[in-house]
Amino acid sequence: MSVGLNSERDVNPSHPSTEKTIADFDPVKKPKRNKFAFACAILASVASILLGYDIGVMSGAKDYIQTDLKLSDVQVGFLVGTLNWYSLFGSAAAGVTSDWIGRRYTIVVAGAIFFAGALLMGFSTNYAFLMVARFVAGIGVGYALMIAPVYTAEVSPASSRGFLTSFPEVFINAGILLGYVSNYAFSKLPTNLGWRIMLGIGAIPSVFLALVVLGMPESPRWLVMQGRLGDARKVLDKTSDSKEESQQRLSDIKEAAGIPQDCNDDLVQVQKKSHGEGVWKELFIHPTRPVRHILICGIGIHFFQQASGIDAVVLYSTNIFEKAGITSSSHKLLATVAVGFTKTVFILVATFLLDRIGRRPLLLSSVGGMVLSLSALGFGLTMIDHSHEKLPWAVALSIAMVLAFVAFFSIGMGPIAWVYSSEIFPLRLRAQGTGIGVAMNRVTSGVISTTFIMLYKAISIGGSFFLFAGIAAVAWSFFYTCFPETRGRTLEDMEVLFGNLINWRSALKDKQKEEEAHGGNEGQIQMGTKA
Repeated sequence: MSVGLNSERDVNPSHPSTEKTIADFDPVKKPKRNKFAFACAILASVASILLGYDIGVMSGAKDYIQTDLKLSDVQVGFLVGTLNWYSLFGSAAAGVTSDWIGRRYTIVVAGAIFFAGALLMGFSTNYAFLMVARFVAGIGVGYALMIAPVYTAEVSPASSRGFLTSFPEVFINAGILLGYVSNYAFSKLPTNLGWRIMLGIGAIPSVFLALVVLGMPESPRWLVMQGRLGDARKVLDKTSDSKEESQQRLSDIKEAAGIPQDCNDDLVQVQKKSHGEGVWKELFIHPTRPVRHILICGIGIHFFQQASGIDAVVLYSTNIFEKAGITSSSHKLLATVAVGFTKTVFILVATFLLDRIGRRPLLLSSVGGMVLSLSALGFGLTMIDHSHEKLPWAVALSIAMVLAFVAFFSIGMGPIAWVYSSEIFPLRLRAQGTGIGVAMNRVTSGVISTTFIMLYKAISIGGSFFLFAGIAAVAWSFFYTCFPETRGRTLEDMEVLFGNLINWRSALKDKQKEEEAHGGNEGQIQMGTKA
């Protein structure tokens, strides 16, 4: 209380020192969630709808495309999976683009490219034309995947960064649900028309994205890297929980950018390179121990997010439900809508838990549930495959486990991969580092989605999910061993958590003791740093 009273007297010296109001004795209130930062996160995350819609709509549209264009299973696999390969080019280019023209205008580029791709898919006349259109759309998806979490993390205050940075995953799930609904809505149209409308109507979100981005501010961290301190200060004042936090964030960013703390001009000359030069050397050729640890975690979480089979379930849900005994096309599409609805509901739950209980507990609980549900799904589908009569209990188990798997994925692994990878990289490495994580995400997803049909025909569909369960178990061990908690840390204070891949707990405790011994722990050791 003394701090609050003293500050009041400092501001108003004429105020009698003996006068106190009841409000002076109230406990310090937790700051309200910053509405401006919330709005910025919402607008930026609209870009993620592009990927979600494409994933969801292709799940149902592929069956109609195969019938209309008379495609083989291999061609369908490439049609579905190659978007992820194509998006590699977009995510790689987005890192460089965002350092040159800024985070905000990179989002505009993402929307424009996907708009062109969606229109081309809608007007495709043959398989070759459709594959070219998928390439264009994939570039746009890669841009959107990389830039949305980076922008959101850089705008968000530390108190709600987990909540806000999970929005891209929320919108991916919303896009998937919209894609499923689009499948069901247009499934009654003639085959040659229905799938074209399903794909072409995806251009609408990209138009909306290009319009709303005009109301967004630029990332304050990018502005500082360009020497535009005045503009960065204005954005930080709007997106921070308090004036003090705004000043502290600006101070931390200036330090990361190599700008002297006593330099407060609106425009300054930035000494450090600000367009991404030398980043690849620092990431791969001469990385420090913290950077190496961060890179392993950033790449690893994206690899395991996709290697555990989520895209196989989402993209091939109609095939899974058919194997489980659902033969009606409309019933299969309704079941996929249930999958999309479950994913969306549980990702919304996750957004409210990320800043309350932390990344590690959610991630480990999520992956543990995925191991159990994938194992049960594999068991149910194996029993159905080896039975000569219908097994209602196995059918019910398989359907329930599909829903359980996407629920467990969405409450932890889904959003945390994007939150974690966007917040752990240092400012100078963030755009390209996050782009590398996205590239790994898309490569792994491309392999899974392209080869899943061949995989389950080779080792059975039940065996495929036992394989995914094994990968998820390895993922749990990796996360438990290597991942420190990041809740409550500022982005500029993140490197202190990394540097010891396996022994990070003891290293962090030693660091805390050292800071306490030197009196440097005041206001620095924030919640969420304990193992």
